[in-house]
Amino acid sequence: MLSFGSALIYFIGTVVNWRILALIGAGPCVLQLFGLSFIPESPRLLAKLGREREYEAVLLYLRGKNADISEEATEIKEYTLTLQQISEGRILDLFQKTYTRSLLVGVGLMALQQFGGSNAIAFYASSIFESAGFPANIGTITMAVVQVPMTIVGVLLMDKSGRRPLLLISAIGTCLGCFLAGLSFLLEDFRQWTQVAPTLAFVGIVVYNASFGLGLAGIPWLIMSEIFPINMKGSAGSLVSLVNWFASWIVTYVFNFLMELSTAGTFFIFSAIAGLTILFVAKLVPETKGRTLEEIQAAMNPLTA
Repeated sequence: MLSFGSALIYFIGTVVNWRILALIGAGPCVLQLFGLSFIPESPRLLAKLGREREYEAVLLYLRGKNADISEEATEIKEYTLTLQQISEGRILDLFQKTYTRSLLVGVGLMALQQFGGSNAIAFYASSIFESAGFPANIGTITMAVVQVPMTIVGVLLMDKSGRRPLLLISAIGTCLGCFLAGLSFLLEDFRQWTQVAPTLAFVGIVVYNASFGLGLAGIPWLIMSEIFPINMKGSAGSLVSLVNWFASWIVTYVFNFLMELSTAGTFFIFSAIAGLTILFVAKLVPETKGRTLEEIQAAMNPLTA
């Protein structure tokens, strides 16, 4: 749904200016604010607060009046009791030796995802196509058309082929895409193959976008939720989200400065970071497909398992 919304905005952005686009973007925010009044409280939070009748009522509301919620209610209750028996982790606790690998994988994937240029390329796609001499409207529409199907393919393959293979393929694709885009700008700098260079840039950006949607867009978030113990999930989620968006802010902020210094160099840097992502996934990221949370914890954090 995130990819679909992003693709829809790409389409709309080709026919309206950015001010109108910003106003259109405010619409779903207002709708979301209104919709919050219809969303019930989390059953797990209610169970944690000891409001047993309320969390069972919410489960019935969510699953349907005639649904059998006994098994799920028991599971939530057991989960809550387990959490009460162990201390809730703080962000500083994540830096203990026992969580070193989990923290490295979680933070590393988020940082590499953003420093590989994902949001910078998404935000400045039109400017990149214009710089390459390729029609911006055609480029952004193609990105939108490719993005949704590739994300769907990633979702369908995630539990069949596994997380690691999809991440590796995605990282290889983003590495190749950025390299092609960098090569196209390098050819333009040297006035070589000037008729081919714009198309090469277009192919590179589309390959990057399709490859990113296949794995790197969503799998790091999924893996992050699987590699931390239950008492650390809240703190870990906060930390890796902070790293992700802080890295996104840095890359988005410096992107235009980098493009002014060297357009080709900017994409070669992104390509090199994608290459580093390939090595990082191959060496450090565990396969979590088909494994219980307990098995993952035993492999990642043997001291806490």
